Amino acid sequence: MNLSIIIPLLNESDSLRELNSWISKSFKNRGLEYEVIYIDDGSNDSSWAIIEEIANSNKNVKGISFTRNYGKSQALRVGFSEALGEYVATLDADLQDSPEEIPIMIDKLIKHNLDMISGWKKKRYDSFFLKRLPSSLFNLVARLFSGIKLNDFNCGIKVYKNEVIKSINLYADMHRFIPILAKNEGYDKIGEHIVKHQPRKYGKSKFGNERFIRGFLDIITLWFTNRFGRRPMHFFGSLGTLMIFVGILFTVYLGYNKLFIDTTSRLITTRPEFYIALITMVLGTQFFIAGFIAEIILKFNLNKNAYSIKNKTF
Repeated sequence: MNLSIIIPLLNESDSLRELNSWISKSFKNRGLEYEVIYIDDGSNDSSWAIIEEIANSNKNVKGISFTRNYGKSQALRVGFSEALGEYVATLDADLQDSPEEIPIMIDKLIKHNLDMISGWKKKRYDSFFLKRLPSSLFNLVARLFSGIKLNDFNCGIKVYKNEVIKSINLYADMHRFIPILAKNEGYDKIGEHIVKHQPRKYGKSKFGNERFIRGFLDIITLWFTNRFGRRPMHFFGSLGTLMIFVGILFTVYLGYNKLFIDTTSRLITTRPEFYIALITMVLGTQFFIAGFIAEIILKFNLNKNAYSIKNKTF
């Protein structure tokens, strides 16, 4: 099996037959052996019935149906686990991305010895203020935090080496950051390919603008876990040390001031410096405790995802 195409979907019954026909035409006479895996993420229309119909008449088509909507990351995660191809492509089911781009992207990936290649919808048929502007800001922040020079992190059409998708762990809404997750596992040969963006033909987008807010928060989470995920005490301990040090400075100042300068009957507890010292020392101690707890949890929860093996020889 040369290629696996993973297609997550939710209520895309109008587009599925056309999409499958488009994929077949795109790979005709290409000399590629491929499989198509449709992941029905809890659709409540006739999407699953159509997938079954397509799978019954096409030996290279598979389908998986969820009992309810779990989200795109979980759909991709299941698809990645089932993929048998040496190369794995992802494609949205809304007909806005062309499957004709996939063979070109595979050739580019092989030619430049890349780990993965991501599509870039340079010209988009979306609303400027509701889609394109927030997306541009989101991609700018993603580039700054990750150091990966991609223009479109969230493009649905991507191609990977199989070993890349088997090494990453998708959860929550992390499908937007697969390039970052891949880089964190050591797969940093990441390319980009300009793809044609088609106007939406059927239905409407399943994602609201709130995804951009969640996306920014997820970027911070990825940055933190990548930098301090293996050594949380370095983060919490540094903050705790700084705060305790500030608290000690204020405590020494208050003591010296009371003993040698302001020896009147004014109580230390009436001074704002006392509360600054108290709060910073309490917070510093709490940060230290958080760091210790995080280290203990990390120690007793090491699993196979603690590292990723790229090659092995005996």
